[in-house]
Formats: sequence, structure tokens, C-alpha cells
Amino acid sequence: MQGLLYLRAMTDDPIADLLQKIAAQDRAAFRAIYADTSAKLMGVLLRILGNRAEAEDALQEVFTRVWLRANRFDAEKGRGMTWLIALARNHAIDRLRSRHDTSSDDEAMNAVADPAPRAEARLIAHGEARRINECFDTLEADKAAALRGAYLTGTSYLDLAAQFDVPLNTMRTWLRRSLQKLKECMEP
Repeated sequence: MQGLLYLRAMTDDPIADLLQKIAAQDRAAFRAIYADTSAKLMGVLLRILGNRAEAEDALQEVFTRVWLRANRFDAEKGRGMTWLIALARNHAIDRLRSRHDTSSDDEAMNAVADPAPRAEARLIAHGEARRINECFDTLEADKAAALRGAYLTGTSYLDLAAQFDVPLNTMRTWLRRSLQKLKECMEP
């Protein structure tokens, strides 16, 4: 609290007093405010930016702004520390915004890349679809239809049981056994 010792007459808001002296280009007041507030402002910047090196750079820029803009502080509108925290917070947010404006060439290429599957992926998917259809053909027709209904169209087990005129538990057995047969068929 070296800065507070610098003040001869302690007021309700010692930071505001220092800011008024800094507005008059008082270097001792600037050193004092730095000593008194830099740790708190560093915490604010670090919390927002998430990177110590960037927060340290931002802290120096914030104190440069304090030196240049101290005359803009109005003690009637708020407390000195609140003004400093707002200055640091706004600066950190500006830095975060500038991060998003700059993107690497790889990010730009990914943003304009065609989202459709490439030829190789389409061929593999086509081959897998053919294998699945061949495996469905190995199932009994009603069980294959029930399996397609349950897992491809989202028909409920209860509706399938009614559609095929079988008890609900029988439908569950059909589906479980049919899935097992499909799995065995699909294995290499």
C-alpha cells in the first residue's frame, strides 16, 4: 500500500485522489496507483484472457491508458477502482475480439471446404450400404421389415407388434435376434 502512504490526506476514495493527480501528470501518483492496483487488475485480466503472458501485456497497456486518460475519470460518477477495473475489463474484451478477427489460413480453408464426403468416403459408404442390404436379405422378410421399421423409420416396438400381430415381447425378441444376425453378417 505504498500509494496510499503517498496521499497525505486520506479521502473516501484514495484511488480517485491518485487518478486526479495522474491527470495532472504526477509521476509519483502513477507509481503509487500501479503499486496499489496492479495485482487486482492483473487478476481481472488473467481471468478474462486466460493467458498469463497476454495478461501481462494487457496490464501494461491498461496502465498506459490510465496515464493518458486519467483526466476522463469523474469521481462523481463512480469510484476509482471501479473505473480501473472497467478499463481493464474493456481492454481485455477488445483483445478477445481481435483474436476472433484473425484466423489462420488453415481455418479459412476449413471454413470454405466442401462439407460433402469425398469420393473415397462415398465409395466406402456405398460398399457398406450394399453389405447391409445383403445382410438384410438374409433375414426373414417380416423380421427384416420390423427391424427397418424400428431402427430406420423410428416406429415404436408397440406399433410394430400391432402391425405384425405379435405380442410385444415377441417383437422385442425378433428385433434382438435380427440385430444379432445382422452383426454376425457384417463382421469380416
